[in-house]
Amino acid sequence: MKPILPARLALPLLLVSVVVLAVISLGVGDVLLGPGRIIDGLLRRDDFAATILWQIRLPRLCVALLVGGALAASGLVMQAYFRNSLASPDLLGVSSGGTAGAVIAIGLGWASVNFMFVPMAAVAGALVATGAVVVLARQGAGPERLLLAGIALNALLGAVTSYVLSQAALTYERNAQILFWLLGGLDDRTWEHVAMAAPILLGAVLLWPLGRQMDLLSLGWREAQSLGVNVVSLHRKLLALATLMTALATAVAGTVGFVGLVVPHILRLLVGPEHRRLVPLAIVGGGAFVVACDLMGRAAGGLRLGIVTALVGGPFFLWLLRRKP
Repeated sequence: MKPILPARLALPLLLVSVVVLAVISLGVGDVLLGPGRIIDGLLRRDDFAATILWQIRLPRLCVALLVGGALAASGLVMQAYFRNSLASPDLLGVSSGGTAGAVIAIGLGWASVNFMFVPMAAVAGALVATGAVVVLARQGAGPERLLLAGIALNALLGAVTSYVLSQAALTYERNAQILFWLLGGLDDRTWEHVAMAAPILLGAVLLWPLGRQMDLLSLGWREAQSLGVNVVSLHRKLLALATLMTALATAVAGTVGFVGLVVPHILRLLVGPEHRRLVPLAIVGGGAFVVACDLMGRAAGGLRLGIVTALVGGPFFLWLLRRKP
């Protein structure tokens, strides 16, 4: 299919979109801030605006951009790995593992000890889940077995989460925390959460040079191998990067679905299938998508981010199913 948008224009347009969405995100809330006050607050010339921006809205915006970029880039990787535009980071149980780890930590009361224990447990759960999938699929060749193992583990982790919810002596506060992880959100994000998500940028830097090899991988395993690609090594790198980026995103924002499905597919329709172009576009476009969904949720009276992305991504997924032969 012929690209809709010239590739050289896509990144500047996305960057402009991010700037516009960022200004809106920083300005709206219980206290409305115009562009002039936003600048004064960022430069600390207005103490009241500076407090709102630097302690509440800027961390939230940064986490949104990092989470969106991570999930979109991970979705791009999964679609190249499985050679299927319907693939997403949720397939391997990474998000479910992160959610299960966070729910277990909350159920055990670790959040009252140190609030960073829950994100750390989410990262650990995501990594353990991916490791389990790889071990389960080790005896088979090809991504199909890995996909089936991920589906089975997703069901198992869902059962673990449900068991913790039914058995743990949960207070109102713990219930609210668990709800956050299950539905996803950006409320009360701090600079500590931004620091925890910051390695996502490193993952993006490491992923970009692999774009050419991802193009060859889309031709098929044997074809890529014949063209000089070390397929086994490439698979390990792609799986590791996608897992770590999704794990960090889940650790700071809970379960946020469909970003890794919607954004890469739209970008592929706009600029074509070349991954060296798609990787930076996915990072920027994913961030813009999550910020936009966050704004829609806030405009709807505080609707959770995961609910908004599902409301947007669900119909899009059904459209893709109907469109694909």
